[in-house]
Amino acid sequence: MNKAYLNWSSGKDSALALYFARQDKSLIIEKLLTTINSDADRITMHGVRTALLKEQAEKIGLPLMISEIGAETSMEDYNRKMKEATQSLISEGFTHSVFGDIFLEDLKKYREEQLAGAGLKAVFPLWKRNTQDLISEFIDLDFKAVVVCTNSKYLDDSFCGRLIDHQFVKDLPGNVDPCGENGEFHTFVFDGPIFNAPVAFKIGEKVNRSYKPSNDKDDDCFQDDKDAWDTEFCFCDLLSI
Repeated sequence: MNKAYLNWSSGKDSALALYFARQDKSLIIEKLLTTINSDADRITMHGVRTALLKEQAEKIGLPLMISEIGAETSMEDYNRKMKEATQSLISEGFTHSVFGDIFLEDLKKYREEQLAGAGLKAVFPLWKRNTQDLISEFIDLDFKAVVVCTNSKYLDDSFCGRLIDHQFVKDLPGNVDPCGENGEFHTFVFDGPIFNAPVAFKIGEKVNRSYKPSNDKDDDCFQDDKDAWDTEFCFCDLLSI
């Protein structure tokens, strides 16, 4: 079997990727890797507190490796931090890296190229699967998740803090992917078939935040038009109990 780690965001796509990767007899998932914003002590983009991330990993029963980056980290620095993390994992005997990406071709290509240079193979258990089917399967498998971030370009603030269920999916506007694959929303998974026990938390306050597009030229591998970047988000804080 190939020793693999999973790039863990704390959300539903990562949870499904772990669920399906565990059914792949050629892989053995032995660690989770998560990038956090060291300035805020929260998961990058999702905004989930590191304390809850650690509790989540504990309830899943897998060791957690954290890579810390600052809020103003450039793409060059990000790549350097990821290289440091992958080199450490390679030294532990890891050969495969698992992702929860579904259909973003540029991102998949970027991941594959970065890992190939380090001698790792990228694995995408959810790749090209229908996102409507995936979110329905996620719910039917009895995964439990709460929306922790919404992109204000696509969703009003009422969606932030909601549980992922069939009604949530029905309420999504027609231009929003059911899995939020275009960054329309992000989630925190707190229970389901990959957990030994649920993660206990309570809903905190909602906060709206605005961001400026990056001026880092290296970011052009993802987005050529800086004016098209989404900059307004609503975050729902989760508190440990």
